[in-house]
Formats: sequence, structure tokens, C-alpha cells
Amino acid sequence: MRGSLGEQIGEGAFADVHAWAPGQVVKLFKAGVPRRVSWYEARMTRALFAAGVPAPEVLDEVTLEGRFGIVLPRLDGPTLLQHYRSGAVTFEQAGTILATLAMSVHKTPPPPDVFSLRDYMHGSLQLLGSNVPKHIGTGILALIERLRPGDGLCHGDLHPDNVIMTAEGPKLIDWPGTVRAPAAFELAYIHVALSEVAPEIVDNPARPRAVNAAAQSEYARLAGMSPAALAAAIEPYLPIARVLVILPGHLPALRERLIQRVEVALSSEN
Repeated sequence: MRGSLGEQIGEGAFADVHAWAPGQVVKLFKAGVPRRVSWYEARMTRALFAAGVPAPEVLDEVTLEGRFGIVLPRLDGPTLLQHYRSGAVTFEQAGTILATLAMSVHKTPPPPDVFSLRDYMHGSLQLLGSNVPKHIGTGILALIERLRPGDGLCHGDLHPDNVIMTAEGPKLIDWPGTVRAPAAFELAYIHVALSEVAPEIVDNPARPRAVNAAAQSEYARLAGMSPAALAAAIEPYLPIARVLVILPGHLPALRERLIQRVEVALSSEN
């Protein structure tokens, strides 16, 4: 079914989401976003839906006035962020949902054309490297090369606002950051998003920290690890996650603080 561009119902760093046809939306990438970025998300979303991951189905791909778009089902329901803010679920339940989704992703074999973490970071630095000092980018790539390569699948941007609570269960959206990496990288990203970034931009900093603590604890239980062992595993990946948060350039107030933390971590590695 061919749709038409309707009202805007969402906006991200690289794309806007608009109503399209009945029961459908189009994720329309902003002018200036390289086509390889949008195509990669379309390929990954298609492959992961086919693999049984709770990702949306790609219904079509369109180009509107030079902008590439992905047509997706309209997922009815609040985000997990809205869900726990409203009190519909507890912080512990929200953390359990995040951990369970992460585990389902990590148990899925990566698509054959998914980027390695090193290749993804290299490409991201080429695209957005002006947002981080050059020595930071060089240090992060060197750190990734020293770490144990991982063959697992990671979403790469797993946080409560990327989870839609539908009647059929939680659905995980926004797959442009899909990478082949150890699960510890994903858990490091969740930690940075919920314990370092979200507390600076919400009215109740304890709330995202509580969700992160619950997610890390539940993931450790599901993985058969102690919380201490999981924390030790994610530690080397924290500076990588911080740089990925900085790269889009939409958190200027946090940029210097996160860069300082990355510099401290990189200096301790040397």
C-alpha cells in the first residue's frame, strides 16, 4: 500500500517519524544523513525481524524529495520510559524488561553483513568525528583493538525510549547502531545511558539509575554471572559507550564531562 506523508509523530537525531498509511509510519532520514547509514538500518531491521528478534517489520523503502525512508508498522503503546514514569511498571520490572530484551538480542546470530564494533566506530568517527577530539577517537579505536573481539549481536542503542510496549509484547526499535560485539558492550551502553546521561536531563535522577541497577542485576542472573563479574566485564567498554553517546552532538552540556571520563579511562589503559 502506497502511503503519503502525514503528521510528524516522532523525531530523533537522524530521522523524523511520520504517519504514512493506515497502521503504518515512515521513518524519514534527515537531509544530509549519508545514505549508507539509512540503508544499513533498513538491512539490519529486515534481517533481525526475519531472525525472530522483537524488531519491527520493514514494509517498504521509499524516497521522498531526496530523503530515504523506511516504512514500518505503527506500534501502538507507550515506550518503556513512559511506562515506568507513569507507574505502570516498577523500576525493577522495567530493568527486567531491558535485560530480557538484551539477552534475546545477544542470543541471536549476527547477520553476515553486520559491522564489527571496530568498523562501526571507525565509520562513525569518520562521519561525526568533529564532535570529539582527534586523540580521543584514536585512543578509542586502539582500545577496541586491544579488547577481546566479540562475535555476538548487539543493538547498540538499547534504552527505555527505544522499547515500545505493545499488546503483543515489548518491541525494540531503532537499529542503526547494530554491531557485532561482546554483550558487555551493550551493558556498558545501558549503564552510560541510564546512570550518566539520563540523570542529567530528567527531574528524578534516581529513577533511571534504579532501572539500570535492576537491568544489570537481572542480566547477570540470566547470564549466570555475579553482578561483580558483570561489572568487571563492562568496565573496559564504558569509554567506548561514552564516545558513542557524544558523537551525534546533541548533548553539548554533557560533552566535556563525558570526554573527561573517557580521557581518564584511556590514560589508565596506557
